[in-house]
Amino acid sequence: MIVFPAIDLKAGQVVRLAEGDMARATVYGENPAAQADAFARAGATHLHVVDLDGAFAGESINGGAVAAILARFPGKVQLGGGIRNRASVERWIDMGVSRVVIGTAALEDPDFVREAAAAHPGRIVVAVDARDGFVATKGWADVSAVSVAELGHRFEDAGVAALLFTDVGRDGLLKGCNVEATTALAAEVSIPVIASGGVAGIEDIHALVGQPGIEGVITGRALYDGRLDLAEALKAAAKVEQ
Repeated sequence: MIVFPAIDLKAGQVVRLAEGDMARATVYGENPAAQADAFARAGATHLHVVDLDGAFAGESINGGAVAAILARFPGKVQLGGGIRNRASVERWIDMGVSRVVIGTAALEDPDFVREAAAAHPGRIVVAVDARDGFVATKGWADVSAVSVAELGHRFEDAGVAALLFTDVGRDGLLKGCNVEATTALAAEVSIPVIASGGVAGIEDIHALVGQPGIEGVITGRALYDGRLDLAEALKAAAKVEQ
């Protein structure tokens, strides 16, 4: 199972939000590239980066910070936030992003996602952000009438690399990952699922490792607050359940 340390960008800073609320941001650093380098030195081979301003604006806002991260991090960078057209997808992949995460557009413009996935096999991730089981969009500001399972089913034949499932109500709150909802989605669809939202400590890593269909887990605040040791998480995630 892949452990993705998270770097969320707001006004060029490393932050974490509580429940996706931009007004409830905690700043953890002024240098995103240095944070990426620190994660790499701790053993991370994958990174999850979100342009939070971009998610609300619908276009890249923290492009300079993302470019600096790409220059410093030797592993694979997965990027989301405001990517809603092919030009954005092409730009980031050309810059060296390994996988692009598409959220709002997956609900509003599914043909775009299908076209991007066909053009870049294995490099498009669909974000399935949920409030009470329904898909949230536009930086989690809006909640649709589409269930998480229904959105997942829409892309089962599209060739997307993974579904990134986030329980918005737990994100940034250290309440523990919603293992039940995450594994339920993984059981419902044929696409690998990445868990996100609320990781509080090593117990969440142990709970997810070995679960069918779970490709990885994203963790942010638990790392920044010192509740989760990245090296320990990576070691736990590398174990294969017998």
